[in-house]
Amino acid sequence: MKIIYNILTAVVFLAATTLSAQQTPGDAQSEVLIVNGGTYHLGNGKVITDGHLIFENGKITAIGEGQTRQAGKTINGSGKHIYPGFIAPAKSLGLIEVNSVRASNDQDELGEFIPNVKSIIAYNAESKVVESMRPNGVLLGQITPQGGRISGSSSIVQFDAWNWEDAAIKEDDGIHLHWPGSFRRGRWWIGEARGFTPNKEYTNQISEIKNYLTSSKAYSDAAIANEGYKAMQGLFTGAKKLYIYADSEKEIIDAVTTAKEAGVTSIVIIGGYEAHKITNFLKTQNVPVLVQQTHNLPKRDDDDYDLPYKLPKLLADAGVLVGLQNAEASNFQTRNLPFYAGQVVGQGMDKETALQLITGNTAKILGIDDTYGTLEIGKSATFFISEGDALDMRTNVLTDAFIDGRAISLETHQTELWHRYAKKYGQQ
Repeated sequence: MKIIYNILTAVVFLAATTLSAQQTPGDAQSEVLIVNGGTYHLGNGKVITDGHLIFENGKITAIGEGQTRQAGKTINGSGKHIYPGFIAPAKSLGLIEVNSVRASNDQDELGEFIPNVKSIIAYNAESKVVESMRPNGVLLGQITPQGGRISGSSSIVQFDAWNWEDAAIKEDDGIHLHWPGSFRRGRWWIGEARGFTPNKEYTNQISEIKNYLTSSKAYSDAAIANEGYKAMQGLFTGAKKLYIYADSEKEIIDAVTTAKEAGVTSIVIIGGYEAHKITNFLKTQNVPVLVQQTHNLPKRDDDDYDLPYKLPKLLADAGVLVGLQNAEASNFQTRNLPFYAGQVVGQGMDKETALQLITGNTAKILGIDDTYGTLEIGKSATFFISEGDALDMRTNVLTDAFIDGRAISLETHQTELWHRYAKKYGQQ
């Protein structure tokens, strides 16, 4: 009976995902397209008002002030706002669909040190969760495995594809390491005191990481066949980045120091809850930070009540390269990425600087800024047009969106339900 139940569960799940599959990917750009009028937020801190943008064969060929009369199909941007596609880093989008259906969860594999696990081959390009990102302007993402000490390898994709091969724009860009906590929460269910206590295994856990990094660097195909060590090689040549999940200042310093001593050339901190306390260290070590979502509560009783809201601004003001990672939020909440950036505007950050947290800065951190992240000549025509301020949930209403020059659908299973019931209750 259990086997029959599992089969029926899988059939129901597959039927549901088939009926609500992603919109058909857009056709390749076949003609010159021109956006005339509107305000262009370039993603590098600059703004062009009443300008124009021309793109052909998926690339931006011109952008500047004033409207143009060049021949081509024209899109009216007057009164609207044009932005580069937003980027969601270090998320398991497309790796998990329904938490309660194990067959749809590929974000975690067995093992503690598994850098050879490639998340991209499990990426579901027709995910309903991925589809729901696009109406808010989130058009790119870093697909990342979770679990274990070293979770595996991430890849960067665009959200308009039939399969992972079409979606991938940068495969195996980095390895993800979850640094141990120097303190741990008491396990009250076995009689331990509640609250945080020192992690007695912290030193041993660091030694395990250090040994793995050292062994990886010393690895040679001729000596032994080890897929894990082999996957780590890019960390020592600069071909891959090491993304370290760490929050406290001690953990961040220990993590960066250990990785640098082992020969890792490029490091990114994810989380960085106390990164504002060690900004000089981060700048000296050239380590950027992808911080958690700003709609959050402080983690400790003695923290400022608004620390999560203002953390990106504290880091940016200190000269640290910072982006938004949206940690601890569900995959569905990743679509709120622009509104987390908008929250930082409420903390005093300039609006165009806040925009960089999810465009130009994130592209630099991920190493795709030569093609994505900003609206510049020669870069990918991956952008969208909004009726208003894209960092404000009240006005971010997309009318058009393009990925590599392809016009993409903004319809999802959620917008279909909205149209259905809005009509039922006389709202349209």
